[in-house]
Amino acid sequence: QVQLVESGGGLVQPGGSLRLSCAASGSIISIIPMAWYRQAPGKEREWVTTITIGGSADYADSVKGRFTISRDNAKNTVYLQMSDLKPEDTAVYFCNAYLLNRDYWGQGTQVTVSS
Repeated sequence: QVQLVESGGGLVQPGGSLRLSCAASGSIISIIPMAWYRQAPGKEREWVTTITIGGSADYADSVKGRFTISRDNAKNTVYLQMSDLKPEDTAVYFCNAYLLNRDYWGQGTQVTVSS
């Protein structure tokens, strides 16, 4: 059983920054890719970014250059550094792990970008 717990969300003004954290049970983040998704009100959940075992990352075009994913294997934690936030970044952000043909999700953390 994999457990993921997100934290770090909140209310931020446009142009501001936030860092989200995803704490994982066990040591899975060092052996599988980890990802962040988000779901805005009334919209489907969308992929934001993935970090591979080797540490390389891919980003959705909408966040490229503004968001950075990283991980600390010793802490079993994945981070999402978000900068230059825009109102359209408002969403619930979810951490994702795909292991043994199954998706695991955290409970999500709300990010609201508003003045």
